[in-house]
Order: sequence, then C-alpha cells, then structure tokens
Amino acid sequence: MISTDPKTITPTVLARSNHSISRKQIDADSLKVLYRLNRNGHKAYLVGGSVRDLLLGRQPKDFDVGTDATPGQVRKLFRNCFLVGRRFRLAHIRFGKENLIEVATFRRQPEPGELPEDPADHFGFVENVFGSPAEDAFRRDFTINALFYDINDFSIIDYVGGLKDLEEGRIRVIGDPLVRFTEDPVRMLRALEFSARLGFSVDEATREAIYQRAPLIAEAAPSRLRDELMELFRHKVGGTVLRDAQAMGLLAPLLAGYHGEEATFTLLDQFDQRTRRGSPPPEEPFVLAALFLEEFARKCPIDGQQHIGE
Repeated sequence: MISTDPKTITPTVLARSNHSISRKQIDADSLKVLYRLNRNGHKAYLVGGSVRDLLLGRQPKDFDVGTDATPGQVRKLFRNCFLVGRRFRLAHIRFGKENLIEVATFRRQPEPGELPEDPADHFGFVENVFGSPAEDAFRRDFTINALFYDINDFSIIDYVGGLKDLEEGRIRVIGDPLVRFTEDPVRMLRALEFSARLGFSVDEATREAIYQRAPLIAEAAPSRLRDELMELFRHKVGGTVLRDAQAMGLLAPLLAGYHGEEATFTLLDQFDQRTRRGSPPPEEPFVLAALFLEEFARKCPIDGQQHIGE
C-alpha cells in the first residue's frame, strides 16, 4: 500500500538513458503542446496511460498532458483551445478534424478548512483544487497510471512506485484500497480490467479490498457502470473481467438475481474473440441481452452452432 505523504516524498527519476521512451513514439501534436507549455515556463508532462503503454512497448490510444498551467493560461497559449467540464475543468486543444489533445492542470485534495460551507458545493470544488505533480499523482487510481514523462529533460518521474509495479506486472491501488474503493466503487472493475488487458496480477491488498467493498458497486452511478462495461468489450476483455468479477462477488450486487451461468460467459468470450479478429466491438443492447437474458445466451452463441428455436 502506498501511503507516503506527497508533500515530502522524493520521486524516483529515470533519466532518458535509463528508459525506452523516445519522442519519435509520441504523437506530434502532443509534442507541440508539451513544448509550448515548457517554453512558456510551465511544467509539461505526458501523463497516465500513455506513459504506461510506451514503457510496455504498446501504442497508446491517447496522449494526455498534465501541467501546472491553469486552464485559463493554457487557453491563452493556444488559439485552437477550448475549455470543457464544469465538475472537472479541462483544456482541449484541437488539431485538424481528428486529433484532440486533453490538457489537465495538476490537482490535489483540498484541506478540510478549504471546503465550502455548503456540503452541496463540495463535489465540484474538490475536483478543481490545483496542486503539485506529486499531489496529482497521489490522486490517481493505480500506481502504473501515475507515471509522468517530463518533456524538459525526457525523464520519467515516479512518485508512487509505479515503475516497480510495471516491471513486476502488478496492479496496485494508490493509498488505502478500502478507502479508494469507497470513494469510487467503479475502481474495482477498473482494477480487474487492467489486470486482464495487461496480463498483470492484482496485488493482495487490492484484491482483498475488492472482496470487502464489492457491495458498494451497486451504489455507483449507472451511467459510469454502463460506460465501464462497454469499455471492457472495446478492449476485448469483457468475458475475462466479468468472470473475475463473478468470482470476487462484484456481479451479485451489480446485477440483482444474476447467477453467472457458463453459457453467458461463453457468449461474452465469443464477443471478445470476434473483436480480436477485427470485428467491431459488440453494441450495447447485445451485451445487455447476453447478461440479462440467460436463455438468450444459451440459445444464441456467436459461432452459430445453435439457433433460437432448436
């Protein structure tokens, strides 16, 4: 469990000569954003999943940027920038019709005395308290997603032990997993998703916390759960993750009355296999039908060996 105070921690820093990431691997428009922020006196880091994937030799889907520049300062530097999000203010910088670079200002957890008097105002406020890179790293979900690539000297900065976990193939929550899963129960599904996508193990403390906090998944926002469910199939790991979720007690509170029949999991595996072969991911109604209509799963496997009416 990572519990060091971000205000006093000394990060692990890998110089360019000690890691495999090259600027040639980074999206050209993202580099433009990083360089311009850096030239104007701001910290500018490649953050999150892109750093993780590059270190694993994978091609990132997105290249997100973290900076100490406020959203307003970012907008002044880029004519092609617009600000989005009321709850979590972000800068989006558009290049042409296809490429959009997301820039987030480093955040931190507010001190108790900083919170608004009205509790109803807390939620939006806590998402927009700007902080240091270390404080931002400690807000992230898993150690392997909290690595930073510094465009100033091309080093990798690790405040939370993510490099070791990446090397050892481990999914580990930042902070106390019981607390972090209580804050956001969807993180439990995400832990299983990254485990399946990367072929990593879930560390013991994180796994035990999933068992203990599994009932909380029923309290997560339905829209987020739906998005996370479909994300599993976009990454071709829906069947694997939902099998793990069933074994760890996550499906029972999430899908009341659902028994997790093998026919259902077989159909979900077939969705993933088709997507790996190049077919589009399954559409949401088909996934929901497979999950909720077990008779449908038994009689309608994707391979066509059986048919409704047999």
